[in-house]
Amino acid sequence: MSVRKRSWTNRDGSKSQAWIAEYTDHEGKRRLRTFETKQQADSFHVSVAGDLRSGIHVPDSQSVTIAEAGQLWLQGCEADRLERSSIDAYRQHLERHIIPLIGAVKLSRLTMPMVRTFEDRLALEGRSPQMVRKARISLGALLTDAQDRGLIGQNVVHARTRRRRRHGKDGDAAARQKGKLQVGVDIPSPDEVRVIIAALGDNDADKRRPLLLTAIFTGLRISELRGLRWGDVDLKRSELHVRQRADRYNAIGRPKSVAGERVVPLPPTLVSTLRKWKLACPNSELGLVFPDTDGSVESYVNITRRAWSRPCARRVSRPRCSTSAASRHGTSTASRSSPPSTAGTACATSMRAGVSTAKLTAASNCR
Repeated sequence: MSVRKRSWTNRDGSKSQAWIAEYTDHEGKRRLRTFETKQQADSFHVSVAGDLRSGIHVPDSQSVTIAEAGQLWLQGCEADRLERSSIDAYRQHLERHIIPLIGAVKLSRLTMPMVRTFEDRLALEGRSPQMVRKARISLGALLTDAQDRGLIGQNVVHARTRRRRRHGKDGDAAARQKGKLQVGVDIPSPDEVRVIIAALGDNDADKRRPLLLTAIFTGLRISELRGLRWGDVDLKRSELHVRQRADRYNAIGRPKSVAGERVVPLPPTLVSTLRKWKLACPNSELGLVFPDTDGSVESYVNITRRAWSRPCARRVSRPRCSTSAASRHGTSTASRSSPPSTAGTACATSMRAGVSTAKLTAASNCR
């Protein structure tokens, strides 16, 4: 390997020069790259020497662009049968954020400074901090897939993230921005949950009441509520089993993880409400507890925009929970703090970290 200077005379008589880094790859082929300055050539020389020793060097001629690697990444996600919603999110990140800014860059030329510039451009063009983070994570997943395919030697996104974590930058910044959740500010307070319950009235034949009470007292995700079957509800033993869910496309499937399959105890108030609702529930070939009027899966839009807007709009102020995580904590806090006559002694243990009911709770208040 060597770095040498090359000079030549142009047709107009002017002189030019460049620096050439020359090396032999692991297959014995002679390769070279041209740089404007000696510093750039020396830096490349050191980098390639290390990559060759580690056996991870990929020449420019064999490298593909980030856009091309992104398509291979999505094909791999589909072959692995990832969640449809996850693949759609990855495709949006790729097509709307990654390709427009760095899609034409070859994988072999991507560096940590370029990743930093990519993040800065996303922020300057109006993307939220959350979207910048998601785009960076998707870019890192793309590079991991390319690394597995032998298209790139290292994942510069993960290398940059590890370096920032060592210096405490990512964790400290996230902690400062997120802070601790405050009851009554970030998540519903017990009193706010009581007002929501009171606003529902006492008509157990109205689906709004049993659905929202189930959400509050069990902490089920909205996808789990939409996919809940009567066969998984044991009113005699006062418990329900989470065995399936309905995704955003109304497709029934198993929970996203093994931990998602669980048994949730039911308080007496909810048992009584569900027993009455079972008599009034529309027939469903799928055996759903909360089906649409035609017996199919109730859509998320119907629940959030129609099912809960009118009865609560006149009596409950809009809650302040803005994220699914905040709502999960809010449901747990309210249930544990509710008196036995309202929540039941089993409600505290029925709440679990990772439950997402706040979107439902937020939608139940006025819009």
